Amino acid sequence: MSAVIDKVRDSILEAIKSDRIILPTLPEVALNVREVARDPNTTVLALCNVLEKDAAVAARVIKVANSPLFRGNKTIDTLKLATTRLGVRYTANFATGIAMKQIFQATTSAIDEILRATWANSTDIACYAHAYAQLQPHLHADQASLAGLTHRIGVLPILTYAEENRKLLGNPELLHTLIEATHQDIGMHILRAWDFPDELVVVPKQYNNFQRDIPRADYTDLVTVAVLQGAENPSHPLAHIDLSTVAAYDRLGLREATAEDESNQMVEHIELAAAVFAD
Repeated sequence: MSAVIDKVRDSILEAIKSDRIILPTLPEVALNVREVARDPNTTVLALCNVLEKDAAVAARVIKVANSPLFRGNKTIDTLKLATTRLGVRYTANFATGIAMKQIFQATTSAIDEILRATWANSTDIACYAHAYAQLQPHLHADQASLAGLTHRIGVLPILTYAEENRKLLGNPELLHTLIEATHQDIGMHILRAWDFPDELVVVPKQYNNFQRDIPRADYTDLVTVAVLQGAENPSHPLAHIDLSTVAAYDRLGLREATAEDESNQMVEHIELAAAVFAD
């Protein structure tokens, strides 16, 4: 099986290099939002001018600004006030994440099922990462959620390849194995092409490297722990991992028994984040 996987993986990477498989691109609203947000002299008004061009994304920004996650004492009904409450960086990252769902589209039912499952899993990981980031003063929750949403973005070109090579679609086990062996490098390639910051570009490649040795917690650690927290079912491929050997827990300060009130707050935050990312 490994020889077959290596051969197919090389074919996919070669197809990407030769542009026979086109990498997914960010939706226009996400591209424009990120360009505006990168400008150190940008303003809330400039960001709103871009967001207004996508009514669905703008509505979601207003929704999150009014959510219990931000505990505002006054209901907001304008995009400008919503962006002011969230801040430019948070708004840009949130809008990027929401817009990304548009690229999780398929032309066949078999691929559509995998894409839906991938997006659902990614949003779950984003919610956990968002919550864990609250405990890290040097990490931002909005950046953490974007790390979660994009940690398996490399799956998309693999499925594009499968659509053009139907034998893969007829062999779900081979396709699954191929995804797990290949999506990491492709994911890094995509995020680099999207001009994401390095701290997010490395996440797809490193989130399942449980022996990483770094001086302090980063966004990859948040995704690593989020992924492992979702692997509690004995049938999950990562259920066998001994969590005591995963240094990310130590760097995030999650090894020690968490006080009950703090644990309850974490559960509440995850639930609130899930409500924000829900359609």
